[in-house]
Amino acid sequence: MSLTLLLAVLELLVQGSSGEITVTQTPGSQSVVPEQTVSIRCQTSSGVGNHIGWYLQKSGEAPKLLMYASTRQSGVSDRFRGSGSGSDFTLTISGVQAGDSGVYYCQSYHNINSQDVSSTS
Repeated sequence: MSLTLLLAVLELLVQGSSGEITVTQTPGSQSVVPEQTVSIRCQTSSGVGNHIGWYLQKSGEAPKLLMYASTRQSGVSDRFRGSGSGSDFTLTISGVQAGDSGVYYCQSYHNINSQDVSSTS
């Protein structure tokens, strides 16, 4: 049985008078088999510290926050692990299960000219 994890590969450009940050997520999609370990990478064009969120959106549902940086949200399996800082982040899913199928997003949170801004990929 093969599962497909769809990864949002939008490049979103956030512009501010002091600069811009691009968020890029790779790869675009992966077909995996149950129990496989899979990694999703998210890069930002400028350092955002550890201000990154990982979301999973299942068909017909709103996106659900899985973790902020490396901190899992309540109820999220410990099979999900976040790592990285600065401008390079990875979400690793160990022992993939059918219920893990969906669209994964990363979102950076940063500050431009004292205004909170978020970028999603």
